[in-house]
Amino acid sequence: MRMLARRLLLPGLTTLALTATGCSSTPHTGAADAAAPTSLAPAGDGTSQQLDVAAAPQGTPTPAAVARADGKGRTEQSSLKVASYDQASGRAVIAKAPQGPAPKPTKSASTGPSSSPSPTADKPVAVGDVIASAPAPGAPNGLLAKVTEVVGKTDRGTEVKTASTTLASVLNEDKADGKVPVDPSSVTVEPLMKGVTFSWAKSGGVKFGPEGAKLPLGNLRLDVNAAVDTAPDAPASAGASVSGFVQLAPQVEFSYDGTPGAGSGPRGAFLGMSGDWSSQWKLQGRAAASTGAPKRIPFAKLHSAPVIQVGPVPVVVNLDMTCYVQVEADGRVTLDVQQDVKGDFKVGGTYALGKGWTPVSQSNVKSTPVTATVTATGKVKGALGAEASVGLYGAVGVSADFAPYLRGEADAKASASSDGKTSLSGSWALYGGFDLSGNLHLQLSLFGTPLFERKIPLGALNREWALASGHAER
Repeated sequence: MRMLARRLLLPGLTTLALTATGCSSTPHTGAADAAAPTSLAPAGDGTSQQLDVAAAPQGTPTPAAVARADGKGRTEQSSLKVASYDQASGRAVIAKAPQGPAPKPTKSASTGPSSSPSPTADKPVAVGDVIASAPAPGAPNGLLAKVTEVVGKTDRGTEVKTASTTLASVLNEDKADGKVPVDPSSVTVEPLMKGVTFSWAKSGGVKFGPEGAKLPLGNLRLDVNAAVDTAPDAPASAGASVSGFVQLAPQVEFSYDGTPGAGSGPRGAFLGMSGDWSSQWKLQGRAAASTGAPKRIPFAKLHSAPVIQVGPVPVVVNLDMTCYVQVEADGRVTLDVQQDVKGDFKVGGTYALGKGWTPVSQSNVKSTPVTATVTATGKVKGALGAEASVGLYGAVGVSADFAPYLRGEADAKASASSDGKTSLSGSWALYGGFDLSGNLHLQLSLFGTPLFERKIPLGALNREWALASGHAER
């Protein structure tokens, strides 16, 4: 396990207590909004359809969608499936899916020709056709590809060569806009240290984990209770530990506007992740602390690949998150820090024709009562945060780092004389805040928008507010 910091010496004569419990009974809020999502423009010629955005049906295979090269019809649900895919060569085997209960059509699928049943949806694929598929063998993040060559028949189906393509080739001139909650039972967790547990609660009364019975529906929670490394010269009694939890209700936000405009590509698009955030954590003991760069300890990785149904098209969204504890200390410090945070966050990228991609980053965080104790002169900043990314079909589109934190400062002076008299004076201050940063990645061009040359930063957002301060003398 990595060291939380490098140099900590136990002060022999002075101890300065910084207590702010109850001092922030009035919540303090930090909010930031770098950009608002672009409003979708109305359809120009009335040919565009408004497609529903919803979670893919559970319990049955998600049908693939095929856009035919002949251009005679819109993208349709198909009984074809990706039987296998080789990423290195781009070859896929397309077969007819076994017959089973048909999924219930969405509103958009039942009211327009874009997903009306048609014999063309089930005919063999041809050069120029585009297939959109949910996760399949060899394509764990789904597949969105254009057929470039039909190799021939095999005992498993039709083998084809494929090339990458964009969502514009299957969503065409339609429009879509919606939010889809992430099913917490679909999230896989990889603990990175001992003492990490996972819980969730979903609709239908299904719950998992030791805290599942306490969670609101749609929430997932990570609890951590683990020892962390102490300073090299610390006595055995100066052990350090971290405990607490992170609770989330994440959702995917997706919009697309393909109505004709001036130029090629869609008129507008948005991809992002948002959700409620709640965390409570405590760091205690003589943890190792380094002067300079903060020390970060990741304690769990989360992954989910939800399939959202955009009209007839299955769109695979990949979500990844690493939760961590971070401490930055300057001086000889023994810590006892506790922090409670509630709020929300939203990160993503929005596209408008003629303007390009613009970052979206928002957060509204409230601090509840906190406690911090730091011995001797020094500064400390502790955070429990998450590195997150959201993308499509396995390609990262947006990355972000969200870190609510607690920061304390202490300045203590002590003296002692031969007759045994001692004195202690000092001042202290305590602050709450959050940092939010990240990038837009060129893979967002998967919507069919122009490429951009380099990452576009979300912009480093920081909000900080005073919690408590004081002066002690004796």
